Order: sequence, then structure tokens, then C-alpha cells
Amino acid sequence: MALWYAALLGLIQGLTEFIPVSSTAHLRVASALSGQPDAGAAYTAVIQFGTLAAVLAFYARDLVALVGAMVRDPGGADGRLGWLIGAGTLPIVVAGLVLKKQIEGDLRSLYVIAAALIAVGIAMAIIDHLAAGRAGRGLGTITLADAMMIGLAQSLALVPGVSRSGATICMALLLGFTRSDAARFSFLLSIPAVAGAGILEARTAFVGLGRDAIPALAVGTGVAAVVGYASIAWFLRWLGSHQLVGFAVYRVVAGLALLAALAARVLRP
Repeated sequence: MALWYAALLGLIQGLTEFIPVSSTAHLRVASALSGQPDAGAAYTAVIQFGTLAAVLAFYARDLVALVGAMVRDPGGADGRLGWLIGAGTLPIVVAGLVLKKQIEGDLRSLYVIAAALIAVGIAMAIIDHLAAGRAGRGLGTITLADAMMIGLAQSLALVPGVSRSGATICMALLLGFTRSDAARFSFLLSIPAVAGAGILEARTAFVGLGRDAIPALAVGTGVAAVVGYASIAWFLRWLGSHQLVGFAVYRVVAGLALLAALAARVLRP
């Protein structure tokens, strides 16, 4: 893999991982538009270590407090939140293991991605409208049932085009949380899922792509880390005074454009 292409994939990963537009979809489409072979689910999972590093750095103080509280005061707000993040991760672990073959194969079709972009975009617009003007709950009120519901939504993101942040933020909004707290829980919930996927797929990526791919993996991961950190900071500030409808419109337009490109045979599925 050329280093410029690796850097491009890292840039796309960092830009799109934390905003609700689906990083996997954009990586897959970028490969098709640039005439490059699909880097595959394994490569994508490994460069997610970059965005994992970004969220770890951004929430470093929170994470230290959460981990400490899980041991010292598991019944307190921080301790309970840490354990609920663990519980909310279970659905995507089970779904990822059960559907691994489909995730790496048929679900990477551009038709699937286009349909997911459009469907989730419409759902996002509706949910965002319902949440507008509502005071909202804080994370101090989150329950095990809430965490599991948001975790189930996260498992939908195994389908390229859905978006991990989009699915989890929308579910949190449906459950009554504020936009900022919905995003915070979404990002924290991504940590064990992304780490697990990267560890699971790292060997596959190294074996499948060969040792020559190590520089490309390093470049993609490094770029994703830097851009991802900036993306988190921007998105959280943006959510303070904006709704998600702009992202919903973008998703629908992107999905329709992708379908048009497939119909015109500009792209192959």
C-alpha cells in the first residue's frame, strides 16, 4: 500500500470516526473512488487504534477517575458509569464474533453502505427533531437498561454505513439524554469495542497484508490519531449549539449519490 493512500485513509478515519457519518463507509467509498483495492475490515480495525489513542488522550482524566472509582466506589456515579460502559460493550462483542464473516464480506457491498447511510440519516433527522428543545438527562441518571440499549445500537455499526457514533448518540437521545452527554457516553463506549476489534484483527492485517504493510499501517494510524483528537474537540463544541440534522441530510445525499454512481456504473459494488 502506498504511503499517500495510507495517509488518506488515516485522514478519513480520523475525520469521520467520531461524527455520525460512518468512517467505514467513507473508507470503503474512498477506496472505490481512488481506484485502489478495498483495504478490508482488518486494516480498518487496526488504524482505528489511532482514533482509540485520540479518545484515550482526550478523556484521559475522566478515564483515570472512572477506573479508580470502579475499584474504590463501584456504587458511586463514576464507578457505576465505568461498569455500565463494560456492560454496554457486550452486545457488539457477541454480534462481532457471530457475524465476523458477513462483516468482512457481503456487508461491505456499496449497496449495503448506501442503504445504511440513507436509512440511518432519515432516522437521525426524526430522532433529532424529537429531542429538540428538551432539557435532557445527565449521565448521572444512566441505568443498566440504558447502557444495554445504547450497546445494542452500537452493535448495528458493524454494518458499514450505520456509524457507531450516529447509532449510539441517536439511541441516547431517544432515551432522553442531552446531546453532550449522549456524545460523551458514545465516545467512552467506543474505547473497549475499538480496542477489542483492533487486537482481534491485528494479526489478520499483518498476515494478510504482509510485513511491507507495517509502514502503511503506522502512517494511517498516526494520521488518524492526530485528526481524530481534533475531530472530537470540534464535534463536542459543535453539539453545544447545533442539532444533528445537517449530518442527517449529508448522509441521505451521500447515500443517494452513491446509488446513482452504482447505477451509472461509475463505481462497482
